[in-house]
Amino acid sequence: MKTNVDKLAMLSVQGEVTHPRMANYKITAYGKPVVLPGTGGITYNIQVGDNCMGFEVDHVEPGVSIKNPNEMENAGLTTLACIGNEARVVSGEAKGAKGYVTGTHGGCEHTLIYFPQEALEKMAIGDKVLVKSFGTGLKIEDCPEVTVMNLDPSLLDRMNVSVGADGVLEVPVAVEVPAYLMGSGIGSSTAYRGDYDIMTADREAYEQFNLGKLRFGDVVALRDCDTTFGRGYLKGAITIGVIVHSDCLLAGHGPGVVTIFSSSTGKIRPLVVEKANIADYLGISRQ
Repeated sequence: MKTNVDKLAMLSVQGEVTHPRMANYKITAYGKPVVLPGTGGITYNIQVGDNCMGFEVDHVEPGVSIKNPNEMENAGLTTLACIGNEARVVSGEAKGAKGYVTGTHGGCEHTLIYFPQEALEKMAIGDKVLVKSFGTGLKIEDCPEVTVMNLDPSLLDRMNVSVGADGVLEVPVAVEVPAYLMGSGIGSSTAYRGDYDIMTADREAYEQFNLGKLRFGDVVALRDCDTTFGRGYLKGAITIGVIVHSDCLLAGHGPGVVTIFSSSTGKIRPLVVEKANIADYLGISRQ
């Protein structure tokens, strides 16, 4: 599989460990008011590779959530940071600790980072994290009808992705999701940052599409979803993405998906396998 990796630029982008955000009550899709942990901060006991369903949380982010306090610079961080990029703590007691970008989260505009547990215990709100952003502009030259985004080339090399004899990109995935289950974030003008959610309030669909098995970091296929120039429905299109945050309680929400491949002409063939998770590809899985 030939790519243009030798034509890409590696740039530094940086953010700070965020403080968790909190509202008062949130109303669930079933009309129940709740107060639960959500986005931001250092999540000590939930990491990429763990199941993302069933926690008493709302939109929780695994590992460490960072953001640049300058809005324009944060847009650079969330756009240029790609899943699998190396991250390094550059201030505080955990200075020097290394991890990986695991996704970006729209709305709160966070970049999510995996760090080993020993680093989490030393980190604090406000610590600075530098990311070696690399991957924006990546192309698979054998598949010109597939757009690649938000993906480090070295992670692509580990994902068992291949090009079939018919020129279609073959990608191992954990589950396939129909377009009618895609909710919050649909209609966005870009998929080069942020995510959109798989809706989970319909229990019959939840069981039918095996959503209860989803893990942070799972690679998933979104049928009839085109995220090449924004996010929308297009019959026959295929998007491949990565689960970045937990299930959610609000109507229209659920586990968030960051695009890594999209083809408006359907030149992607998902292959459902037992495991397809970036934690396993990066060698950081706890399962």
